[in-house]
Amino acid sequence: MKHQHTKANLVLLLTALIWGLAFVAQRAGMKSMGPFAFNGIRFALGALSLLPLLWIQRFKKSTSSRKTLYTGGIITGLFLFAGSSFQQIGMVYTTAGNGGFITSLYVVLVPVLGLFWKQKVKIQTWSGALIALIGLYFLTVHEHLSLAFGDLLVLVSAFFFAAHVLVIGHFAPKTNILKLSVIQFTISAALSLIISAFTENTSWESVQITAIPLLYGGILSVGVAYTLQVFGQRNTPPAHAAIILSFESLFAAIGGIILLNEPISVQIAIGGLLMLTGAILSQIEKLPFSFRNQS
Repeated sequence: MKHQHTKANLVLLLTALIWGLAFVAQRAGMKSMGPFAFNGIRFALGALSLLPLLWIQRFKKSTSSRKTLYTGGIITGLFLFAGSSFQQIGMVYTTAGNGGFITSLYVVLVPVLGLFWKQKVKIQTWSGALIALIGLYFLTVHEHLSLAFGDLLVLVSAFFFAAHVLVIGHFAPKTNILKLSVIQFTISAALSLIISAFTENTSWESVQITAIPLLYGGILSVGVAYTLQVFGQRNTPPAHAAIILSFESLFAAIGGIILLNEPISVQIAIGGLLMLTGAILSQIEKLPFSFRNQS
């Protein structure tokens, strides 16, 4: 049992690594292609990469209605499209490291937004949110006390991703998660490509130049990482899984420094560390101390 738990944690850590380096791929992809075209092709590849898994499950009996499946797929697809669009446009103006750390704020935002569904929020979640907010200040606010445009767009995307997680949590138990994923990826891909057709000029040459970031972002980040996440979470509690997956922000920063030669300052390092600490603290089930009177 312990061996399975350790194996699951390593799988989730690999998932976080793949997702973290995806920020590097997204940043690199913007050199030759518009954000909507990149997202459209990326999610289309992601949907296609899940089709073999659907074929394997073709004889598995479904207990959900088609109405629930398509309703869930459309709603989650819209939130995914909004979050990925703001994030991808923001990546044009910010670094992979900043994008990773700011996006990781969704880990804190999920339980906070859950207040609208009358969900209780733990004291460690509020503590983590406060620490992450301080980290966000260090990471994004500069000399003139202004928030960089790219960082602001990625911050907006974090809210949409948090809402996306909550919506997924609502529909996932009621339907086939693979089918739901394929539908939401297809919705996001279609909307992105439609907007790209009217606002961007995408040539076959630009697709060829961006092939590696597209393949990484589509097949590895969406298809492979999704499968690894499902496998890992079978033997790891959700809170522990969220902590491990939040390390994608750290991997994004490291990848940006090594692969893209992105600069890092003491202020950025402190901000990133605080945001990661806040994300981890918000997912800890119990604090090692009590706020109650021990007498």
